[in-house]
Amino acid sequence: MKPHLFCGAGLMALSALLPVAVAQESEPALQDVIVVTGSRLDTATQHAVTPDGAPLQGGDVTYLSARTPGGARIGNGEVSGQMAYRGLFGERLNLRVDGQRFASGGPNLMDPVFHYAPAPLVAAVVIDRGVSPVSQGPGLAGGADAVFKRIDYASGDAAEYGYDLSLGARSINDSVSTGGIIGAANDTWRFNLLGAYEEGSDTDYADGTIGGTSFERSVFGVSTGVKTGVGDFSLDLRRQNTGPSGNPPFPMDIQYFDTDFARLAYAAEIGAASLEASVHYTDVSHLMDNFSMRPSPGMMAARASHADATTRGADIALGFALSGGELQIGLDTEESEHEVTITNPNNAGFFVTPFPDITLRRTGAFAEWTGPIGPVEAELGLRVDQNDYQAGDASVGPALPMGPRMLAAAFNTGNTDGEDTTADGVARFWTPAENGLSWRLTLARKQKMPGYIQRFGWLPTSASGGLADGNIYVGDLALKPETAWLAEAGFDFATPRAYARPTIYVRQVDDYIQGVAFDDTPGVADTTVEMVAAMSGDSTPLRWANVDAWLYGFDLDAGYDFDGPLRVDGVLSYVRGERRDVDDNLYRVAPPSLTTGLTWEAAAWSATLEARLVAEQTDVSATNSEAGTPGYGVLNLFGDWQVRDGVRLSAGVENLLDQVYRDHLSGYNRNGDSDVVPGTRVPGAGRGVFVRLSLTH
Repeated sequence: MKPHLFCGAGLMALSALLPVAVAQESEPALQDVIVVTGSRLDTATQHAVTPDGAPLQGGDVTYLSARTPGGARIGNGEVSGQMAYRGLFGERLNLRVDGQRFASGGPNLMDPVFHYAPAPLVAAVVIDRGVSPVSQGPGLAGGADAVFKRIDYASGDAAEYGYDLSLGARSINDSVSTGGIIGAANDTWRFNLLGAYEEGSDTDYADGTIGGTSFERSVFGVSTGVKTGVGDFSLDLRRQNTGPSGNPPFPMDIQYFDTDFARLAYAAEIGAASLEASVHYTDVSHLMDNFSMRPSPGMMAARASHADATTRGADIALGFALSGGELQIGLDTEESEHEVTITNPNNAGFFVTPFPDITLRRTGAFAEWTGPIGPVEAELGLRVDQNDYQAGDASVGPALPMGPRMLAAAFNTGNTDGEDTTADGVARFWTPAENGLSWRLTLARKQKMPGYIQRFGWLPTSASGGLADGNIYVGDLALKPETAWLAEAGFDFATPRAYARPTIYVRQVDDYIQGVAFDDTPGVADTTVEMVAAMSGDSTPLRWANVDAWLYGFDLDAGYDFDGPLRVDGVLSYVRGERRDVDDNLYRVAPPSLTTGLTWEAAAWSATLEARLVAEQTDVSATNSEAGTPGYGVLNLFGDWQVRDGVRLSAGVENLLDQVYRDHLSGYNRNGDSDVVPGTRVPGAGRGVFVRLSLTH
């Protein structure tokens, strides 16, 4: 696997990646692109944010998205990393895997969306800059799509064969990562198999070993398509099995995720119009426990939680020329079902359903026009979604005490059904590039429904949708949708020698959902919720609530190619998040960071010395008892060698000086079988060597 990261002025030239990559088109004002491939792109306008052969850092593509302007990573486990973007993360981002939206299975997001996008299978991660277009579905902020490798149609009737394979290894956790695609195509049909396998031991760092960080994941599937007289049909099927994988910031670890994906799509040209439609299905079965990968808490406190999530969806869109541009109108619908049951394997009478038989439905319509308005190009979009939700009755086993029984009874007699209408509007403008310069402006209003964890959590638990902060939360049936108002401006400048893409932005969020003190007397257990939380070790539970917030910041990627073989590239990100209703900061916001790389680039090889500098974070949330973090710096050294056509070798050393550092977005360790003190933030990996071999044809 060969990662390139480029955010150049308008290049989305995946069609240039030999016959194994899926073709895409991109407008520079709208998208960033991370290409993960064995092929090499060398053009005058390609700008590598981090050079060829960037540190392997595992198979999670969120390690790569964190290297883009505004990007960061929440590390809750080697295969459970969440993408963060400009201060927002989780379900607030509109994330897709190979164009498919779906619900994660874990109530703590042990399987965030990109858990299902192993790097050996990904051709590119396409990031929606600032805000997602309405045609891609709802979402409060930007988004991203992890586009899979595939064999595309050939130009003649003779079958052409291709493959894109990779094999990588890291010393820091004795891990291996291998996978890719192999298949054939002609001008009327295409077919490829895909597969990946990854495993690793516990990660080392300078002070010892980070216990409970081993992992195991495998994927296999097929992608096929056929062109007929009535249109093009495609079918994608895959199965992902995640085995025992550690999550030190959580009270439990993954025992398995068994997940099935299916997507059937259709595309046709009808006169001057284009028609696209698809149906898709995802089914997640999940088990986690607190004793298999960490010291057992004893028979009475042993817990195993079962979770299931099923997503069904369909969409149809029609595009046609209008007023000098193109108008796309469409309908889409999704339904997701969730069920979570907590058990004690040693006691058949101990079971409870903190999220019982929950169904979320959404049906939406959108219109999106792209074209010129006078001297500027524009994308104008409007989306309206009708959302409804409901929950079944909570079940409580006879071994549970009276407190949970009382809370379950109150939940079951309450009104757990409801509906809301949300509306999104997006207006993006940019000037055609002139002398290498293009100006851009985005204005948007976006809404997001509360998650099922936030709305239906009747039982105080540590399920937090991936925050992994050790707090206990309880939901609120009366939550309102979040509403964000966004303005951002910047420019893209590119010459054969230099490039720079600064962006300044502000996002006001009304009814932002965040944990707040359960009542006005925190620490005083005068309610059933607080009594139950105290029995679980937290006498100050938090309640999901609507607050008012805003986020603002600046990010930049830039570089310069000197005379001779040297070039320098860098990414700068700064974001602030504040409450508007009280004097406090938003929770879990990344500190300022700067990544720079100095590269010596020859015809067939390159070598890079990279420095990542992260500032201290003192703007933390008092409401959520968030601790600050000191700044740190990490050096990486890596290189890349094009052995011959179709064969590429990358290697390097990450964390060259073996620094002990703790990223602010990392969770707090809860695994006692570790050299990391429980209750302290999980550190980053220590000094280690990586190597990666890529084969393409």
